[in-house]
Amino acid sequence: MFKTRLISGIILVIVLIATVGTGGNVLFGLLAVVSLIGLTELYKVIEVQNKLLGFAGYLAAVAYYVLLYTGSLQYMTLFTIVFLVLVMAVYVFTFPNYRSEQVMTVFFGVFYVAVMLSYIYQTRMLEDGGIVVWLIFLSSWGCDTCAYCAGMLLGKHKMAPKLSPKKSVEGGIGGVLGAALLGVLFALAVNQWAGAQAGVLEYAIICGVGGMISQVGDLAASAIKRNHEIKDYGKLIPGHGGILDRFDSVIFTAPIIYYLTMALAGNL
Repeated sequence: MFKTRLISGIILVIVLIATVGTGGNVLFGLLAVVSLIGLTELYKVIEVQNKLLGFAGYLAAVAYYVLLYTGSLQYMTLFTIVFLVLVMAVYVFTFPNYRSEQVMTVFFGVFYVAVMLSYIYQTRMLEDGGIVVWLIFLSSWGCDTCAYCAGMLLGKHKMAPKLSPKKSVEGGIGGVLGAALLGVLFALAVNQWAGAQAGVLEYAIICGVGGMISQVGDLAASAIKRNHEIKDYGKLIPGHGGILDRFDSVIFTAPIIYYLTMALAGNL
């Protein structure tokens, strides 16, 4: 099992380096595909992945990425309203084929998966995006690793015992501090080896806050799975489950990193 997780983790890192490092249309296309796969995993949980209601969600995800690609995000309010009308139309004109909670999950899923993940691309497209974008993964996966180590060594007080019995308050704090430290080390490294001018304090703050939010994302995914009594969303990535299992924390950190970077640069 460990060997499988290690190999799949290495493959995932290689794919990320190739696509995130390249950016542009390559990264955009990957995220669009990943978003559709993630939506499929979520819609399988409520059994609409191959039904009309599910296809309404896929259509909305594609429409959102078209808005993003064409620089037309000023129409997001209109997009949201039209999408809501669309899913409600499917609901009422096919009644009683779908339950209200299925409709709400389809609507929620587009923003939870497609919109949130798109901030990886949006961060990459910032002026210093080639460097800053890595803070998304550093804060989320770095926090997870540091939280695990701190929890194993110091964990005594349960963070969310009914949801995730193994997670501790001490582990959570250790994860945030560890993520902040990784931000400092990353800033020092890129300043030294890439000739960048990354702010050490700024990167520590970004990664620390990102690490804090990433734990919410991790627990949110666990809550959804527990509500529906499933272990994993899918089996796309051997040893890691599906897209949503591996990117549950990244989903939350991506927009946080984007807006923190914008705020600290004085662009908000």
